[in-house]
Amino acid sequence: MPLSRTRARLLAVNAAFVLSACSTLGPDFKPPLLPSWLADWSGGSLKSLAKLPAERQGSSSALSPEWWRSLDDPVLDALIDEALRSNPNVRIAGLRIIEARANLGIAGSTLYPQLQQISGEALRVGQRQDGGPNSAFSSYGLGFGIGWEIDFWGKFRRSIEAADASYFASLAQYDDVQVLMAAQVATLYASIRTLEVRLQIAGENAALQARSLQITERRFKSGNDAELDVQQAKSQYLSTLASIPLLESGLRQAQNALGTLLVRAPGPLPEMAAGRGRIPNAQLALIADLPADLLRRRPDVRAAEMQLAAQSALIGVSEAELYPAISLLGSLGVSGTSLSGSRNSFDWAIGPSLTWNVFDHGRLSNQVLVQDARFQQLFERYQETVLSAAREVDDAAVAFAKGREQTLLLAEAVTAARRSLAIANIQYREGLTGFERVLDSQRALFSQQEREVSALGDVAKSLIALYKAMGGGWQAGRSRPLLDDATRETMGERSDWQEMLSTPLPPAARSLPAGVQNLESEQ
Repeated sequence: MPLSRTRARLLAVNAAFVLSACSTLGPDFKPPLLPSWLADWSGGSLKSLAKLPAERQGSSSALSPEWWRSLDDPVLDALIDEALRSNPNVRIAGLRIIEARANLGIAGSTLYPQLQQISGEALRVGQRQDGGPNSAFSSYGLGFGIGWEIDFWGKFRRSIEAADASYFASLAQYDDVQVLMAAQVATLYASIRTLEVRLQIAGENAALQARSLQITERRFKSGNDAELDVQQAKSQYLSTLASIPLLESGLRQAQNALGTLLVRAPGPLPEMAAGRGRIPNAQLALIADLPADLLRRRPDVRAAEMQLAAQSALIGVSEAELYPAISLLGSLGVSGTSLSGSRNSFDWAIGPSLTWNVFDHGRLSNQVLVQDARFQQLFERYQETVLSAAREVDDAAVAFAKGREQTLLLAEAVTAARRSLAIANIQYREGLTGFERVLDSQRALFSQQEREVSALGDVAKSLIALYKAMGGGWQAGRSRPLLDDATRETMGERSDWQEMLSTPLPPAARSLPAGVQNLESEQ
């Protein structure tokens, strides 16, 4: 009889496990379809860039993951590499991946017995009665209890699914920080180089105007010019000098901002002395990806999708709370005393347990609705993220294309302004025209040079913004360690992280959980 009862219990347990494998509540996540408008969107301004001649797009045949290297500036390459290693925001994003790994481990542990308890006691008990002898005896007890809630409705598996999706969301957010950091460093670098050239131009024009002021002063003293020419020349010269402090202030602020990204003290960066005044060469690599592919690979879009997947799993977790929790409980215990005639006892118990919150007054059912409403919010956020991504691509593409057109025209305008000034100086010296024509030509030259340099800087920034909008620059981060040796050692001494701190990241080719990848391949 005991044997048949044991077999019956084992069959019951096996049946529970079989049923649990077929009873996963909640919706199975399916990657959201891209908005309908994207199917008809052929790239907008990006499409026009793809039609540019190859020589204007650069020599690369495909979009480089480390796009900043196409700017052909070793100083910029070194600064971006430094920022991606040392910037606090990048390091925090890496620590969030480690946190997600730990949460995934917590979720995975729920598939095993949730209650494992060992208790024990050893007591010396005494009693004293008036007029009588003291009596004392010892007692002891040792017990072990275990409780295992069977994942009958898929609650724990959905929790693992949510934690897995959250882990991949943290990966995508880490990738996104890499993209943002590279773009921020490159943008500040372009701003600094642009300001350096503007300062150089201001200095050159100030020197040119100073010579004109000296000529008018000599001619005024000799009686050949009126004082008005002197004062006008002086006014223009001082006005140009007055623009220099503002440019120097902007330059120092840009240098400080870049130093902050690199975790350095405020001030100029010594390595930027090389290549001073050289604005990065804004050449666009060949665009080979379709617009939809560009948007789907962006880290922020992938992060929004993974957050949606995690929330979908939480709907199943909340639905499982509506149904009874079936557990297997067991206990073993040994107890005894030192009293004469007493016997040691061995106790055991095993059996199922059922817990069901039947009368929750809508608390659990409304929790399902809460999770579903949050899922819909994240879905709308995903749609917004895709739309914003498309806008960023188009804005940056049109800014780059039109900026390139503007720089070509401004280069011709500068050439014309420089020739105009030369003619005005000749005619002024020969007495064929007044000094006003020289002043006008000097102002025009300074203005056109300023516009040309600013436009060149804006084109470089637009190209950087375009690369950022296309979601490039994060792939190399997957091969770098999340933590430096000192941080890893400190955290390892503080807590038992085992191999979690040194586990490499998944390769760039795997940016989604396997389940989501399979679903996408089926679509």
